[in-house]
Amino acid sequence: MTVQEQRSVTTDAPTTTESGGQTNRTVTNRQLDVRPSNNETVRRIVVLVFGLIQIAIGLRIVLLLLSAREGNLLVAVINNVGGALTEPFRGILSLSAVSAGGSVLDVAAVVALVGWTIIEMIVIWSLAIFRREPSYA
Repeated sequence: MTVQEQRSVTTDAPTTTESGGQTNRTVTNRQLDVRPSNNETVRRIVVLVFGLIQIAIGLRIVLLLLSAREGNLLVAVINNVGGALTEPFRGILSLSAVSAGGSVLDVAAVVALVGWTIIEMIVIWSLAIFRREPSYA
């Protein structure tokens, strides 16, 4: 993001312009590039990665609840990726899935969704430790 500022200052003493004339007005231009800090960039990447993890697990939960066809390539990929991300949290509760008819509620995936969210919060909070606030004198 670029911020541009233009200021016009009137002075008591006349100054010479580029065309050789005299004026009491001075115009200054300043361009300032504003970029996020390194810490903010890392925080944004962490939020993106954990957001993708949460989306994959959430889609797995929805597809299993809707008893989506496993033969579909997209459904299979989402279930495999979501299953891999759910695996570290499987076995935390004694109940890992509830099924009714063709629908399945993957309780381990719900626990994984909560677990990954907690891990994300811990990572973001630890990044905040190293954030430098501007000091004003």
